[in-house]
Amino acid sequence: MFVRSSFKFFSFWLLIPLVAGCSSTTVNSEKITIGVIGYGEEAVSVEKYQQLQEYLAQETNSIVELEPAYNELQALEQIRRNNWSIVFAPPGLAAIAIGQQMYLPIFPLAKVSSLERSVFVVREDSQINQVSQLANQIVALGQPGSAAGYYLPLYDLYGLTLAKIIFAPTPEQLLNLLAQGKAVAGALSENEFERYRSKFGETKFRVIHTSRWIPAGVVLIGPTVERNQQENIKTVMSQAPSELVSDAGYVLGSKIPDYQEFIKLVNKVQPIERQVNNEPVVLVAPQKTSGN
Repeated sequence: MFVRSSFKFFSFWLLIPLVAGCSSTTVNSEKITIGVIGYGEEAVSVEKYQQLQEYLAQETNSIVELEPAYNELQALEQIRRNNWSIVFAPPGLAAIAIGQQMYLPIFPLAKVSSLERSVFVVREDSQINQVSQLANQIVALGQPGSAAGYYLPLYDLYGLTLAKIIFAPTPEQLLNLLAQGKAVAGALSENEFERYRSKFGETKFRVIHTSRWIPAGVVLIGPTVERNQQENIKTVMSQAPSELVSDAGYVLGSKIPDYQEFIKLVNKVQPIERQVNNEPVVLVAPQKTSGN
């Protein structure tokens, strides 16, 4: 089962009779909701998390639900409403969840922006060679909430005025905007650029700017989860079979990435987010007026 173009909700209903069927077991009234997010064009594979879902239900005696979101905007809304107990979060969402919503990181993720950077790219025949030359130009970015496609590029564009920002739903579509001449530059992850750059025939691209490193994504646990249950979930996930851990994509025994600096970066960018749909786009935070 895959989710491609809409937000869908899945519940592992067979867990209810499985747990309730044991006469010596009492079902925990606290429901656990696992939130997962799709990346770029790739669909959310629900099956890769269902083994974890079943395992958590059995080990915590709880009803466990799996809730996939197709993009960062949907996930951001769920995080801000504290609707998710556990989140498999890419870096941009993790920074907001940790810095603003009191989610706690418990495990790093294996393949979500590990050793990743954001790059600004232009067509090979472009006269633009640095970010400052993007002033008064049309620039393509990724979806709000993305670290490589949104937060880091806005940080690197801070202080400029752009003609317009176009938001591309996928990295491939972002490069297509450049190929068609609809944007002069675009920002995406370095890995995604290497993956898609060869798909445009004779149109070649080059990098004009590379960002700082992005911390790896993390598994988060929500502030609405009771403290003892938080510890229980962490312990259960730590003791999960290696095959289950690999499928779910989290890493045991590794250091949690430090999000302190990245949270500061996101906090600096957020005041200019209200400008991004304007034309022109003035990427300067509005000055606070102080009354005497």
